[in-house]
Amino acid sequence: MSAQEPIATDDGSAPPAPPPRPRASTALVVLATLAIGYTLWAAQAVLLPIALAMFFALVGNPILRGLRRLWIPRFLGALLLLLVGLAAAVMLGRQLVVPASEWVQQAPRELRLLTPKIKRMTEPMQQANQAAQTFAQVTNSDSKPAKVQVVTIQDSDPWKSLTATPKMIASVLAVVLLTYFFMVFGENLQRNAIALLPTRQRKKITVDILQAIEREISRYVLTITLINTALGMVLAGALYWLGVELPEALLWGTLATLLNFAPYVGPLVGVVLMLLMGFITYDEIGPSLVPAAIYLGLHTLEGQIITPIILGRRMALSPLILILALMLFGWLWGIIGLLLAVPLLVCVKLVLAKIEGMEGWARLLE
Repeated sequence: MSAQEPIATDDGSAPPAPPPRPRASTALVVLATLAIGYTLWAAQAVLLPIALAMFFALVGNPILRGLRRLWIPRFLGALLLLLVGLAAAVMLGRQLVVPASEWVQQAPRELRLLTPKIKRMTEPMQQANQAAQTFAQVTNSDSKPAKVQVVTIQDSDPWKSLTATPKMIASVLAVVLLTYFFMVFGENLQRNAIALLPTRQRKKITVDILQAIEREISRYVLTITLINTALGMVLAGALYWLGVELPEALLWGTLATLLNFAPYVGPLVGVVLMLLMGFITYDEIGPSLVPAAIYLGLHTLEGQIITPIILGRRMALSPLILILALMLFGWLWGIIGLLLAVPLLVCVKLVLAKIEGMEGWARLLE
């Protein structure tokens, strides 16, 4: 008897077919999805520090594995890595705080000075607009001009700033502590959770899946972080070569690094910022377009050649799915959601690819 043939009962008849698995109704699935989305939005004050800490821990895990080969304990390696990261962030912040504050203060005045340059480029449109206004005034000469009342509302509540600062400091400390604990105790937590599984075979399969996912995601996040950092450094060097001061060049390079974590949306915002910076910095139209052209060229080189060669097709994601994920996580969590959307989507794809029967959903994300 082959393994595919059903085992007959004593009277020779075939055994009854197993009852079908119950399926949730469509309404229940929709309600559960809405409940999960509302929970992610309402609990963002708790979830965002955890998500950021897990992101930073994933970046540090490949480095910790390399330090372990040098006989450095995991807790000591995590402490050293965290101190180096904090020191680099503080040094970079000290370099960026002055040009950032200057740009925030001077932006309204510089934008007003930018108006004559834009007028020279839009003279045909302005002439057409003036002709239309003259025609409208001739046809409505008997009508009285409407009165326009301008209401200025100034919100300068010092209590909001006073209460927001401790919350921000507490969030930063929470991210730092959670990052350290995830890097040090993440493996023990994973091991204890696997010990709760009932059978040895299921434990072995779960360990293989979790180790493969953790290794690939860590490598992906670290690789993307290094690529984006290199992109920002090259852009800062190019701007410095064009005559931009070093602190200001580092500011734009850091912004390019952060924006590149959000595909399509981030580079689009970066091009607009580079255009504004070029028009404000230079007086002529040609040199004003050079920073945006350099940024666009570097992003094209990175997105079309460097990243696909390094990561390969395994980490490829559908542009439509990427845009939808950016819209969803940007709506839920703001700027941090835009930065975390792609790593979270890669996590989902790798998990689906490792689970039997879910490979089709993983291919759907490609």
